[in-house]
Amino acid sequence: MNIEDLLDLGASVIKNNSDDATTSLDPDQLSSALGNLFGGSGGKLDFGTLLGKMKESGLDDIASSWLGNGKNASISGDVIRNLLGSDKIADFASMLGLSEKSAETAIADALPEMVDKASPDGSLLENIIDNAGGIEGLLGMARKFFS
Repeated sequence: MNIEDLLDLGASVIKNNSDDATTSLDPDQLSSALGNLFGGSGGKLDFGTLLGKMKESGLDDIASSWLGNGKNASISGDVIRNLLGSDKIADFASMLGLSEKSAETAIADALPEMVDKASPDGSLLENIIDNAGGIEGLLGMARKFFS
């Protein structure tokens, strides 16, 4: 799955969640906001930093469920705020005209699916290598997550 597919997936999850504030949003606008939120260098998605923060915060089990083959564990909006920071949540909400609470919920809904699809069959394959910023980005992600 390439970066555009991952962003479109995230947008679809958000549009189909139970929050009335997000269901009417434009999918392209959602994809763009997600790209800004998770964007790393060179137009790649930076899930590695987030996974590293999850490990540091004792959320290894949640992150592992997203990377593994089973059911994706859910994450709360409050935890998303702690992981990403208030500024990023506020920027995402502002881009979409949402409350910060709706933004947190939207991200919490989309993120597990996006990370899961970026790591098919529980493997960190070529697409996650590309999305992590190449081999160096992937190695950095692995060091953060498994060290």
